[in-house]
Amino acid sequence: MKLFSKKNSFQPRARLLLQLGDKLIRNENIALLELIKNSYDADARTVIVRLDNIETLEKGIIDVIDDGEGMDMDIIENVWLEPGSDYKAEIFRKNIRTPRFKRLPIGEKGIGRFGVHKLGYTIELISRKKDCNEVVVKIDWKKFGQKKYLKDSEFEVYENTDPEYFKRNRTGTRIRITDLRTVWDKRMVRDLYKSVFSLQSPFKRSGNFDVKLELSTPELIADLPTLESIKHFALFNFKCKLEGSSITEFEYNFTPWPELYKIEKRSITQENVIIIDNETIEEKIPGTKKEYRTINLEKNYANNNEEEKKIGPIEIEGYIFDRDKNILELYNYPGLNLLKEYLDEQGGVRVYREGIRINEYGEQGNDWLNLDSRRVNEPTRKISNNIILSVIDVKRENSKALEEKTNREGFIENEAFHDFKAAILHVVQLVEKLREIDKSEIRSKYGQREQAEPVIHHLGVLKELIDEKITNVEDNAQITKQIEKVENDYLRIQETLLTSAGAGLTLAIGLHEIEKVVAEANALIEHEDVPEKIKQLVKRIDTLMENYSTILRSNGKDENEITKLIDISLFNVEYRLLKHNIAIVSSFREVENTLIGKCSKRFLLGAIVNILDNSIHWLHVKEEKLNKTGLTFQKKIFIDLVEDSSGYYSILIADNGTGFSIPTSQVTHPFITTKIYGMGLGLHIVYLLMKSQEGEVVFPDHREYNIPKEFWTGALVALKIKKI
Repeated sequence: MKLFSKKNSFQPRARLLLQLGDKLIRNENIALLELIKNSYDADARTVIVRLDNIETLEKGIIDVIDDGEGMDMDIIENVWLEPGSDYKAEIFRKNIRTPRFKRLPIGEKGIGRFGVHKLGYTIELISRKKDCNEVVVKIDWKKFGQKKYLKDSEFEVYENTDPEYFKRNRTGTRIRITDLRTVWDKRMVRDLYKSVFSLQSPFKRSGNFDVKLELSTPELIADLPTLESIKHFALFNFKCKLEGSSITEFEYNFTPWPELYKIEKRSITQENVIIIDNETIEEKIPGTKKEYRTINLEKNYANNNEEEKKIGPIEIEGYIFDRDKNILELYNYPGLNLLKEYLDEQGGVRVYREGIRINEYGEQGNDWLNLDSRRVNEPTRKISNNIILSVIDVKRENSKALEEKTNREGFIENEAFHDFKAAILHVVQLVEKLREIDKSEIRSKYGQREQAEPVIHHLGVLKELIDEKITNVEDNAQITKQIEKVENDYLRIQETLLTSAGAGLTLAIGLHEIEKVVAEANALIEHEDVPEKIKQLVKRIDTLMENYSTILRSNGKDENEITKLIDISLFNVEYRLLKHNIAIVSSFREVENTLIGKCSKRFLLGAIVNILDNSIHWLHVKEEKLNKTGLTFQKKIFIDLVEDSSGYYSILIADNGTGFSIPTSQVTHPFITTKIYGMGLGLHIVYLLMKSQEGEVVFPDHREYNIPKEFWTGALVALKIKKI
């Protein structure tokens, strides 16, 4: 026998609505923003937020007035008074846009309106729709909460046949809140001001939605800095559009102040090879060294039987500042304190949907992109929240996969949100690489610099001081001897590091080549009728191993035939050249005399292979770009060996690729690179390898040497080796 309960349905308590306002809406700031967003959804052009006497609970008044569509009695009864109504969600699902400004609703949960309880205990709502009566709702939340069940908590709802507020066919909604719950202090008012004026994208104001903040005590916000007052401090700015898996539009500008007259401005667009090389939106797979996954913003994240959900196109714009004290002091303009204050409070990356801000992102202390934590390990190269002002824009109808949390504070952190973040970080990393190039130029021209070899320089200064201050010959000799020992130890350690770096770079390529040869040998073993070919492959492996063992041998500066070293380098990358279909145009074998240089065989091999590796990469980038336009070209590398009058031989390596994407004055600086996941050490190591053998790496103009014209658009590098 079953005894059924007569109480078989939910009976919500009256205090449930009070709890919605308290628990779901974090603070008064967000509660007011929710009311403003409701005005946006109501197709309003203007919203007035009026705060009167808010420093007292009893006399304080908060008024939110808009000129939107307004509501009639039917909407009030069946939508506004129904918590969790799906009214807006249905409008969005059916893609019904507002009549005046063609907006889709940005709210759809149906609970934001209950944030008014966060602001005060008494509410009066007045609303009027076109050709309808004025509707009035009056709620005393204190009395409301005295009833046990929600169904018993009644309040006034009526119509004015003769409108008292919205006269002369005016439409809109007014929400008047009194009997305030919180005394508003200066900090709260200033926070509200910042939030209200960051509600719309500061870079893309639509012009058809204006929020006005009116205060009975305007002095509270009189000295607040604005974006316009500090934007001119920015040295870097960028714009980017992401669609599908690609960067489709890009613009980066470095605009030095007039005081930085030694440096020229620089611009990069999507046509630049740097962007083409990083065009695909990728994320490095955690726990791997060089494995990446492609992010597709058009991917459908919906479950079975759900409507399609995508992230859709993303637009990003931002300004980046340099807060280095020495650099800022060069700027002859007042307002540096305002700059720091503004960036500390307002800096970060914000997200906007349909031009209206998504709460949480870009708030002080919210490092949602982990910018600050990334900067801990690389403080000079990474961007932190307090040096960037950036805006991300997405379209409501195209970004259904980005679902807002119930409390309206950010997106649900699902798979789509992770991909959204990864796509943004792809752009951030690209901008960081571009900024590092220009930042390095600023530091080299205006920063405090030490000598190229600071340790040796300081030891030399110390020895001079000892000679000057210590007159006792025996003491002087003993101390000098110890300093020279330190100097020799330093040089020995530096040589060891160079050996490791050079060997690592070239051995990686060598192993790559050997893997290919072994794979081909294994395939041929299956065919017993070609044993001679197998012998040739085994011999090739032996030759490769001999060449790469040379790299690991002693670093003595011996007399070496330069032509043979070039041949060995080409042999070591032969398979890579074949794979990429790159032709070698060489003139160095035409040299009649044997050119002998004093150099380290392994260091010179490491330098040549590294330069060839760079050419292979950028030739591939150019080929990829031309393939998209239906064009093709023959990839070529030109190599020559010439004798200079300055006592050097120059190995010239040129290609018909894209040319240098970084100013040649900076290409040998460490960590300067345009590859998002690149280290930026390759050419720096070449610089060190050449320097260690009294040589040099330079980047001459193509006209300085007899370089064929077809290579004038590409990169040209000269490796200089001392003559015997």
